[in-house]
Amino acid sequence: MLTQNHAQNPVIADLDAAEIRGWAVGLSALHQRIAKQFARAEPRQQAYDYLRALLSPLERKNGWQIAEHVGDATPDGVQRLLATAHWDADTVRDDLQTYVIEHLGDPEAVLVIDETGFLKKGTKSVGVKRQYTGTAGKRENCQIGVFVAYASPRGRTFLDRELYLPHEWAADTPRREEAGVPEEVTFQTKPQLAQQMLERARDAGVPARWVTGDSVYGNDPKLRQWLEQQTQASVLGVARNVMLWSADAAGLYQATLAAYVARQPEAGWVRLSAGAGAKGPRVYDWAWGRLAPAKEVGWEHWWLARRSLRDPSDVAYYFTFAPAVTSLAQLVAVAGTRWAVEESLETAKGEVGLDQYEVRKWTGWYRHITLALLAHAFLTVTRAQAVGNDGQKGGSWTSTWS
Repeated sequence: MLTQNHAQNPVIADLDAAEIRGWAVGLSALHQRIAKQFARAEPRQQAYDYLRALLSPLERKNGWQIAEHVGDATPDGVQRLLATAHWDADTVRDDLQTYVIEHLGDPEAVLVIDETGFLKKGTKSVGVKRQYTGTAGKRENCQIGVFVAYASPRGRTFLDRELYLPHEWAADTPRREEAGVPEEVTFQTKPQLAQQMLERARDAGVPARWVTGDSVYGNDPKLRQWLEQQTQASVLGVARNVMLWSADAAGLYQATLAAYVARQPEAGWVRLSAGAGAKGPRVYDWAWGRLAPAKEVGWEHWWLARRSLRDPSDVAYYFTFAPAVTSLAQLVAVAGTRWAVEESLETAKGEVGLDQYEVRKWTGWYRHITLALLAHAFLTVTRAQAVGNDGQKGGSWTSTWS
């Protein structure tokens, strides 16, 4: 039951008994939102039970434990829900987006592109290969999921997801067929997957002022160009060796962004917090400067650099596109939201079993991940309704993005 052992869940540990009792009502309402996507009563009920199990304090949210939690003798029902039942994970994804925007929507919100690895054994799980993942900090046998998160003054959760399908998978017809990869799916880079999801969010009218992401996405000039074409403000990480045109008494020449930033005067660095972290404010030294003029009137391109206080040689770099009136503090605040989403990915894995699936095929991956994101959104919305954004009941949250 949702009301059992709630103290084990740090996301809701500070809610009182009456608020916990309200969970059942809220979850039922959320389930009713997606119920129309299930033509038959059995998978409709199984979807509710699955969400309830993902929100429970189960140590492992795999097929057997979920089945036991909902009172089934075997995991057959869970497996049917994820593998063969008639429902479309993308339409449930659309319901997820609507739910998040209804409860957390804000015109100052940030869309955050990020990815995470799902460590796997063997070669059968769709998209699995030995590849780098920040989850492990090295190359591991894993799947990679690309996500778009929504960070607003009311809370942070997820809007969309795509599975990264490596080249060798996309080109291997027998392997694709065995894993159930749809024929229309072709190889797409991670930035291409991100743009696809950002386009969906834009088409759905998702209110957001900014887009941010790390250098996996910022290094892609096509993604940056597309965002500019949409007049979408962005703060995207880039590699230190990105080339810039510069000039001095000797004339015009090219230099790496790192070399250009290293020549900036010390007086140009400003100490600012990029937001709260687990150990307090994330304080760094920051510098910025204009790049080539933007085509859009009233908008500017800037470079942005973040320098560690403890190790001045540790510098991160960004390209930004934003209204000309934007301040350095605003850019810093947007850049800092990506860390909050990394924490949200950890929460989704720890609290709603995002990474605890046992499916191998394309359909099963999308179904589990979508329901897990829906459960995470429910946690976020429930907390936003019950407690202030400073973590105390009745508390308030002051935006640093406006």
